[in-house]
Amino acid sequence: MAGHSHSANIAVRKGKQDAVRAKLFSKLSRYIIIAARAGGGDPVMNLRLRYAIDKARAVSMPRENIERAVKRGTGDLDGAVMVDLIYEGFGPGNAAVICDILTDNRNRTSGEVRKLYERSGGNMGNPGSVGYMFDRKGLFLVPAAGVSEDTLMSVALEAGAEDMSRDGDNFKIVTDVATFPAVLDALEKAQIQTDTGELVQLPKTVVEVTVETGRKVVRLINALTEHEDVQNVYTNVNLTAEMQAEEE
Repeated sequence: MAGHSHSANIAVRKGKQDAVRAKLFSKLSRYIIIAARAGGGDPVMNLRLRYAIDKARAVSMPRENIERAVKRGTGDLDGAVMVDLIYEGFGPGNAAVICDILTDNRNRTSGEVRKLYERSGGNMGNPGSVGYMFDRKGLFLVPAAGVSEDTLMSVALEAGAEDMSRDGDNFKIVTDVATFPAVLDALEKAQIQTDTGELVQLPKTVVEVTVETGRKVVRLINALTEHEDVQNVYTNVNLTAEMQAEEE
């Protein structure tokens, strides 16, 4: 834009980057809190916590931030009480959209998330309104370039994985919630790199929508994801590259 100096542009860009980084650190801290609260503060014994810490370290999250999050999760550090919630609702085209929430103020979060659903042309539903369309599963994405399919299949299935398939440039491994830690441990022992390893909501059936509707769903997902209290967002819509390209 005319009148903007090069240094000013850099400052604006850095400000945006710092804001994104701060939001990412906040979400990762909450992810660590959840893991520590569920399985204890020892990452050796708590594989979910170890993976959460690894994700934080991968983006250079300060060690003191990580340690503080662990202590909050175990109750060794005072702070606002965080609660896990699942918000369900309908987006554009009657798409099912679920959010994993971690908040210290459910009334505030509920009101803000409800508005995001409504601005998209959808609405937030009651518990169970769309949850029955999803299964809680463990999901790993493994870069295909780094491992042979036979080796990965042997390691994953022997550790208790339910299914493995090719998904673009990755192999997708699906596990039951109970066997997720065992599969994670097996992959780590085999020194197999994973891009994703977490508990997710997988749709039982994927639905097809028009490109226009899909783009509206993507905009809703992006808006929800930007909310600090929203940890993950899931939908049953098949979101193609064309639908997502406009929002990147």
